[in-house]
Amino acid sequence: MAKGSIEKRGKNTWRLTVDLGYHPDGTRNRPRKPITIDNPDILKSNKLINEYLNEELYRFKKEVESGEYIKPEKMTFEQFVLNEWMEKYAKDPENLSPTTLDIYERVIHTRLIPEFGHKELIEIKTLSIVTFLKNLEKPGARRPPKTGKPLTEKQINKLAEPLDASTIAYVYRVLKNIFTRAVEWQLIKKNPMQDVKKPADKNAKVKILAQRKNPQFYDEIEAQQVVDALYNASRKWRLLILGSMIGGFRRGELVGLEWPFVNFQQEVISVENNIPLTKEGEAIEKGPKSTASYRDVDMPKWYMDELSRYKDEWEREKKFLADKWEGADRQFVFHNGKGKPYYYQHPTKWWKRFCERHGIRYIKFHGLRHSSGTLLLEDEEEGNFDSILIAIQRRLGHARLSTTSDIYVHITKKVKKRTAGKFDKFARNNQ
Repeated sequence: MAKGSIEKRGKNTWRLTVDLGYHPDGTRNRPRKPITIDNPDILKSNKLINEYLNEELYRFKKEVESGEYIKPEKMTFEQFVLNEWMEKYAKDPENLSPTTLDIYERVIHTRLIPEFGHKELIEIKTLSIVTFLKNLEKPGARRPPKTGKPLTEKQINKLAEPLDASTIAYVYRVLKNIFTRAVEWQLIKKNPMQDVKKPADKNAKVKILAQRKNPQFYDEIEAQQVVDALYNASRKWRLLILGSMIGGFRRGELVGLEWPFVNFQQEVISVENNIPLTKEGEAIEKGPKSTASYRDVDMPKWYMDELSRYKDEWEREKKFLADKWEGADRQFVFHNGKGKPYYYQHPTKWWKRFCERHGIRYIKFHGLRHSSGTLLLEDEEEGNFDSILIAIQRRLGHARLSTTSDIYVHITKKVKKRTAGKFDKFARNNQ
């Protein structure tokens, strides 16, 4: 194996060199590779640093000798994204959640690689990125669905529309992440995204007006309408939907809920699991969204009583299925009928059809969770807002109180009327 060396270059940075002798023209053949260590667990020990660097040098030598090594200045966008960024950054759940990674991968394969994949990293300039993002705002930028079927008139008309601002913003976000890593890893000196402004949402005002017309939460009257209709549904679906609207649980938290985390004696449901994604028929499990999302949620006695009756049904169903049970030792509360967790989007689809059947104003499934906070706020006096917001923050598992405050800044109609009524004391009889 060729000789190699490690050279300290700066704070937490080193350079690896492999000496392959001389090129035919007489110049030295010494491939080099920069290395940055940002793991604090490694940096706290010189021994761990040396072990890490020696392992990287060994890998680098193998790459060089096998011909797999690509000089940084020759690396294409596609090579960097798939071989470096994806493996060393994106697939680490500490950096990107499975759900976020899934969206990033779609953006990369449908938008970024077709546009930049063949270009070397150092060739991609700011102007080409600005032009690319601007073109996404033009009609015709949408991709046709890969259904294999002839497009309907509605689909054809949709293709003629510009991309949603939120989609363009996501493309911008992925590009920025990729080039930030390329600079950090010293593959390029300047980030071409540095002076690129995030695309503005030209329809922001329209969206705000639409949200006002169709707010993504229910007040007490609408919530009662939902509850009445749910008593025409199965107990399983009634409890799942009410789990979000009353308990404030996220969809993934309900899909990933298991019986060991249901405490009937204390009337508490604990959040310890989350299923935000399903890939190739298998649930992708991860911890709750944040540290604050690990929580115990007190539930009403009537809900827990009905959940207990449902558990009896669940046990009978498992016994009846016998060898056909597919859940093994797992005990998913809301399973697909054979013990496995629901496909992660299934509750959303069921909820939409349910609203259509019963003439209920449709809000997104996540809006049920927001309704939980809204319903708690409705009956509170203004002076109790701070304490109730803290209670809602803990119940919903928000990491920051500011998140809770921002979501419920709308308050509700009842609270607004009550607040406006504070000024009645200034009224004078009309003369």
